[in-house]
Amino acid sequence: MNKRYTYIWVSLIVLIFGILVIPSIVDRVSRDTIVDKDRHNVGNKTGELGYILLDGKKRKVPSFEFINQDSILISDKDYLGKVYVVDFFFTRCPSICPVMTTNLVDIQKKFKNNKDFGIASFSITPDFDTPQVLREYVKKYKIQGSNWNLFTGDKEGVYDLANAGFNIFAAEMPEVPGGFEHSGLFALVDKEGYLRSRKDEFGNPIVYYRGAILEKDGENDHGETEEIGILKADIQKLLKE
Repeated sequence: MNKRYTYIWVSLIVLIFGILVIPSIVDRVSRDTIVDKDRHNVGNKTGELGYILLDGKKRKVPSFEFINQDSILISDKDYLGKVYVVDFFFTRCPSICPVMTTNLVDIQKKFKNNKDFGIASFSITPDFDTPQVLREYVKKYKIQGSNWNLFTGDKEGVYDLANAGFNIFAAEMPEVPGGFEHSGLFALVDKEGYLRSRKDEFGNPIVYYRGAILEKDGENDHGETEEIGILKADIQKLLKE
């Protein structure tokens, strides 16, 4: 008899737990906040930066060579010895690029006096984004200093660098505003050319940093947290290595 009542009470507790807790979990999964928390916790606690691995080997930035806004030929070798941020953008982008560029301007100001820091921005519409157009973009966003190269050049080479080299999505999509789609992620590279990032609570690198949410906003409409603050902190750590 006692066993029977015990089973009834246990079943009742489980039922109440399901009613109260499970909808909350489902909501968090749908808004990606569980993943978001996982991506930040350990990085914030330990501050440890990991390497991005490919087939068990530390992944390096692939070789590249493009002209910048001043029509100067720049390659990945010119960035050796520097910590730098990589992004893919286009000047006519009507959506996330203005936010991404604003964030990068903020990051550049943070490290403006450090000769060992740089930024590499690759246009995914190089046919339109000529050096002259890129120079106008520099003026528009008041980009200062020589440590930020905005690249243009061979279109196939740019897309190969984005999708195969960095695994940062970029594609022509006529149905979306602006006609092109890209992820809005920032990659972080150390002085030896290795891709680096902080780790999540499972000890795995988060790989990339969200670049399309302003630091002052905290999060976007989907509940995703900004990562410019942690990116600044991680740049500082790599500069000290």
